[in-house]
Amino acid sequence: MSENSTCAVVTGGSGGIGVEISRLLAARGLPVAVTYHSNADRAAALVEEITAAGGRAHAARVDLTDTDRVATWAQQLCTEFGEPSVLVHAAGPHIPMVHLSKVSPATYSEHLGAEATAFFALVHAFLPALRRTAGSVVAVTTAATDRYPVRDGLSAGTKGAVEALVRGFAAEEGRFGVRFNAVGPGMLTDGMAERLMGGGDLDERAQAAAMSRIPLGRFGSAADIAEAVCFLASDKAGFVTGQKLNVDGGYTV
Repeated sequence: MSENSTCAVVTGGSGGIGVEISRLLAARGLPVAVTYHSNADRAAALVEEITAAGGRAHAARVDLTDTDRVATWAQQLCTEFGEPSVLVHAAGPHIPMVHLSKVSPATYSEHLGAEATAFFALVHAFLPALRRTAGSVVAVTTAATDRYPVRDGLSAGTKGAVEALVRGFAAEEGRFGVRFNAVGPGMLTDGMAERLMGGGDLDERAQAAAMSRIPLGRFGSAADIAEAVCFLASDKAGFVTGQKLNVDGGYTV
């Protein structure tokens, strides 16, 4: 990925999107450290898969809303595994499809903390290392911040704060050679969308309505998101910072 690369850090590494990102980064030669919240078995399987293919991987359970834990883990990782030149934030809570009028202020505050505050704490913890490696940060957000779908405001209204931080950090950290960008997934057949479909939040009628708004006429996959993330993380995007790339089949056109 980069001549200065030491490792990549992927939060949410046991999720559908996080797994694909981790696989691709490892395939392109980077040691990968992933975090998980509860799915230890899937994280362990990912580490085993990468290791079996000749790569180097590590997994740790990290509550990203615990800022002290994030700081301690980041310091330990940099010492024992290596300083990251790539940091990918692909973690986030399960967000149900719900009208904003049905969301309590307490619930919104909780989700904002799990999204924006967690991202801020993550960047804050790794920023000294990222400056030393002239690293790249990519946040996985949502296409919904650019074209709002009804009942998805809890996602757009919190991930939008992450995107604002991406632009802010990009403006301030460019002098150190650190780049910040975001990738906005549209409707996917896996990842969080798969959970929404399986849980009934997106029934067949809702899926058909969503499909009708996508010019390419299909849903994407976690692998599509991984390709975009790895491009922005690589030297091929060395003059790209403060940007968001929607991977949505044209939904936001």
